Amino acid sequence: MAARPLVARQPNERLQALIQEAGCSNAGLARRVNVCGAEHGLDLRYDKTSVARWLRGQQPRGRAPAIIAEAIGRKLGRTVTIDEIGMANGKHLASGVGLQFSPTVTGAIEQVCELWRSDVGRRDFLSGSAVAASALVEPSRDWLITDPDAQVARNSGVRVGRSDVHAVQAMTAALVDLDHRFGSGHVRPVLVHYLNSVVSGLLGGSYRESVGRELFGTVARLTELAGYMAVDTGQPGLAQRYYIQALRLAQAADDRGYGGYVLAAGMSHLAASLGNPREIAQLARAAQEGSRGRITPRAEAMFCAAEARGYALLGEAREFQSVATRAVTAMEQADGSSSEGSGDDPQWIEHYDHAYLADELAHCHRDLGQAEAAARAAEESLAGHPETRARRRAIGLALLATAQVQQREIEAACATGTRAAELLGGLRSNRGAEYLEDLQTRLEPFKDEPVVREFEARLAA
Repeated sequence: MAARPLVARQPNERLQALIQEAGCSNAGLARRVNVCGAEHGLDLRYDKTSVARWLRGQQPRGRAPAIIAEAIGRKLGRTVTIDEIGMANGKHLASGVGLQFSPTVTGAIEQVCELWRSDVGRRDFLSGSAVAASALVEPSRDWLITDPDAQVARNSGVRVGRSDVHAVQAMTAALVDLDHRFGSGHVRPVLVHYLNSVVSGLLGGSYRESVGRELFGTVARLTELAGYMAVDTGQPGLAQRYYIQALRLAQAADDRGYGGYVLAAGMSHLAASLGNPREIAQLARAAQEGSRGRITPRAEAMFCAAEARGYALLGEAREFQSVATRAVTAMEQADGSSSEGSGDDPQWIEHYDHAYLADELAHCHRDLGQAEAAARAAEESLAGHPETRARRRAIGLALLATAQVQQREIEAACATGTRAAELLGGLRSNRGAEYLEDLQTRLEPFKDEPVVREFEARLAA
């Protein structure tokens, strides 16, 4: 009988690299794995020979790969996944990275760290993937029905304190400012490397319960920002993954209000840019339902405005007007509370003012074909946005120009569009470019007019 052909195993270079990075011997790693396994109720008896077999490509069975990853992660002071140690064995397909709403805190840390690592590595499946509407709606359902994590404290890895959390908050504020001024094309690479090199180590560290909740909330905000930057650099499939993980981190922080914000400001707006109006309204309603009684009027205004956007795209003017009125009323209540010095708005919604609400309503009126109302709302938005919000002002100008086209004020539209283009010239923003392209499309029926030809020539130059 012929001998059975042997299948040659590939050396596990990933594991080898991590062992070298950790400065650990084969025997030392085996001991750490056995100790870690005992903490999980497993009687593991690995030795240096076992590790040598792993390095030659042997795959241990059962829960062992996860234990090995945890043991190495403790030595490195950061979270390490089974994919990173070369033992995923098809269990964590790369294409699914970041798309799951993990049921456990440990799984959430592993998932988001793997997303950051894959993003830094410029994995093609991340940037080239399309957005599935179900992949936006399903996590919102998980978020709605899932109780907050009972415990997030950890007792392994480097010690993490409030000063570390405050450092991440300061970095977030700095990145937001740079993003507003120069566009995400300049800033996103810095953010992603920071998440992968610094923040991943903090999540995988050791922290008490109160610090852990604050850390997860802070990292949720930074992860949501990375999602927005992915939108602004023309990578909606990647943005979807960041938003899902930001929602999961907000759950670990026990911050229902911010979870709603991720749904309404992140996922809902992503669905809008992809032309999925029904999902826009669903996500915004989920945000309101899941955060009921846990948000301030300012956040309520933002959530209602997002829902109104969905109805406008669906052409449902009556439903739009009803929800838009609620948004305006909530904003008036928020401004009244602010004047009384209540200061109860969380940091993540403080920026949302009348200018942002007017911007949202300008989009709605444009989509409903209500040109005069769209122009008024766009002008109100521009009046409220300071010069430091360069991208937002550029988008507002493009919106105003679009409303002027709808009113057949072509000369005014071209002049306004030129101002938008000049602002965008100093930005690296895919979103801004898309608004200009939309304006050009709307000007197409008037392409023979001299003012339109001159506008096109300026853009081409």
